[in-house]
Amino acid sequence: MEAPPTSGWSGKHAVELYVRTYTTMLQSSGDIKIESLVQAHLGMGSVLHPLAAQPQSDMGALLYAVRRLPAAISRCRRVVMGQSPQGFKAVLGAEIMGWEAVKAPARRRRWYHDGKNTLAVLIASTSDIDDLVPTLVAFQIEWNKLHRSLQDVGLSDEEARQAAGATPDDWRRLREAWGEQFDANLAAIKNDECRLVLRLIGGSHLGYARNASRWWLPVAAAMDDLGARDAPIYFVSSNAHSLVNVLTGVARRIEGEIVDWIGRSDRDLDTERRKLEAGHSRASRQNWLYYGARQVFDVHPERERLRKWRAELEAANGVRHIPAIGTGVDSAAQVFKLSKLDASTIDPRVGAVDERKLHDSDACIINVDYPLGEAAYHILRQVAEQAAWVAGVYVLGKAATLNADVGDVMIPNAVYNEHSGNTYWLDNCFTVGDVQPNLVYGSALDNQRAVTVRGTFLQNRDYLDFYYQGRYTVVEMEAGPYLDACYEIGQPDRYPVGESVNMAQAHFDLGIVHYASDTPYTQARTLGARGLSYRGMDSTYASAIAVARRILQREEALVSQR
Repeated sequence: MEAPPTSGWSGKHAVELYVRTYTTMLQSSGDIKIESLVQAHLGMGSVLHPLAAQPQSDMGALLYAVRRLPAAISRCRRVVMGQSPQGFKAVLGAEIMGWEAVKAPARRRRWYHDGKNTLAVLIASTSDIDDLVPTLVAFQIEWNKLHRSLQDVGLSDEEARQAAGATPDDWRRLREAWGEQFDANLAAIKNDECRLVLRLIGGSHLGYARNASRWWLPVAAAMDDLGARDAPIYFVSSNAHSLVNVLTGVARRIEGEIVDWIGRSDRDLDTERRKLEAGHSRASRQNWLYYGARQVFDVHPERERLRKWRAELEAANGVRHIPAIGTGVDSAAQVFKLSKLDASTIDPRVGAVDERKLHDSDACIINVDYPLGEAAYHILRQVAEQAAWVAGVYVLGKAATLNADVGDVMIPNAVYNEHSGNTYWLDNCFTVGDVQPNLVYGSALDNQRAVTVRGTFLQNRDYLDFYYQGRYTVVEMEAGPYLDACYEIGQPDRYPVGESVNMAQAHFDLGIVHYASDTPYTQARTLGARGLSYRGMDSTYASAIAVARRILQREEALVSQR
């Protein structure tokens, strides 16, 4: 990268100091106090926690932390991170699988609560540590600010809100996040300070690799079930809904039921449908159906019947769903056997599909619900080790953008990975022309540069300026680790460290697409700010369609050659 300004180095140094502080402390065999990390957290000046050092509450940071921690955190004072249930049993004598399984609303991770004051969490890579530690520190800082502000006031809604210095909108969002526990949590905050302690069990590279190996076993079993254990693999990292909707047409087959149910249950979404049909909205009807189908399968009175029908239909179309069970890798997977897909039901935006050539394909798609950070490296490495042949790797995920807007799509040809220090230069198989035709609300930008960062909290203004001046405009968490694994797929040694790597000669197809979910330079700009949530699917599905089209066209070409 180009030489950064002094201030940029200072901001990056503050982040590295923070990471080094908690990394070395967690090497201890005992608990460490979150309080001992507060000064390093404040010194970092995180863009996600701009008021960390100020006496007034930072409701944005508190809400971010609350949504990424299970509700039980409000009753707990100890968090233990580990790589496996066996590790917890060996070190603590605790059978955590017998504890209550709990979840965070906005972060996939396996948590277990002992019913008292301890939370255990399974981690898939060092990125889970980089994500969890600053989140816990921010939670404690903001809890204790509220504790101080509530001492001399009552706990009526308006008194507490004004004492906290929160806007009515932020207070409403906090109430929604805590739900029925809101009043109890507020009373607990007023009653006592938060004094969390933290411990790490294990944390070895081998342990993370072992988790990925366990994650792979049911995926391999699904491929065996399809008679495709030796099939060439197209690896896709995206989400659990895009490709299955695009390739099976499930939602379009029950369009009448979706329209009827939304008309009776969701006035706002039904209004959007009427606008679509009247030509007063530019949104995609396909995307509307995909969004409406989620509600039908989740809350419809006959959802069990519909789910059974969907499962039978997908199974007949060569689709297998593999939930993430029993490991720290909380990423579900899907296997698609291309020869069993019904070409007539594939999303029409993909384009014409030759049914005969599709049925002659011997390839499979493995789609992974995108993992966090370094877990991406372990997953792709495991898939590449076990697959007969990797025909393509496609990464589709959320990112922050420094130059575009929420909902835009960014296609990089350079990725700098903070974990390995490598800069990867790639011949991205996707361009603007692959995405823009199906992108209604946003714009597509190719020839961008992306930086894979350690975590969402681990960024400050100087840090972002440092990258922006080097024309790195996409900030994300998975592309770099995936590219480290891609290097090992085609090269005779492990990925290097601190090098500039040319990936243009990879012997498999390689594509990376990011859609902007937030803009760090303009706080509070998220996909939700665009109105109805289904509009946030615009960039997701424009990208997913590009991936599906690329795979199907390549397979058609290969079948023709044979």
